[in-house]
Amino acid sequence: MPGANIVEHKLFIMEIYISEEAVVGDIQKRFREFYPYLQLVFYRNPHKKGECSPKEEMISSETPVDKIRMIHNFGWIDVSRYRLAAAIEHDFSHQFGLSVQILRKSDDLWLETTSTDNWTLEELNIAGRPVKRQRFQMPDEMEEE
Repeated sequence: MPGANIVEHKLFIMEIYISEEAVVGDIQKRFREFYPYLQLVFYRNPHKKGECSPKEEMISSETPVDKIRMIHNFGWIDVSRYRLAAAIEHDFSHQFGLSVQILRKSDDLWLETTSTDNWTLEELNIAGRPVKRQRFQMPDEMEEE
């Protein structure tokens, strides 16, 4: 895929390359390869700390990055497991002029990480995994004491 390449070093440093030809969907797909229970969503404007981004400002996955960024840089962004969601959102904004929000899966919903921006990407991804529910089964016979 042109525009977004993926690298995982031996020290678990995970990076995504943001190029001049990158398309939002390419970056999102690469992010999901690392974190299947997280989403990286792009918005027209930045959100304030602890606030959600308005859905009407969400950017389509077909949008070229060059059309939405405020800073016309290209390069690598570190999305390693140990990094905080807030740090990733900050880096996208300050390095590339892109407004992003990380969402975590919760059953069939996607939750913005506004209250968990201080969690690592690994913690968020683990929290987004489906809960294995065990069915409770009554014993055939009740035991007498």
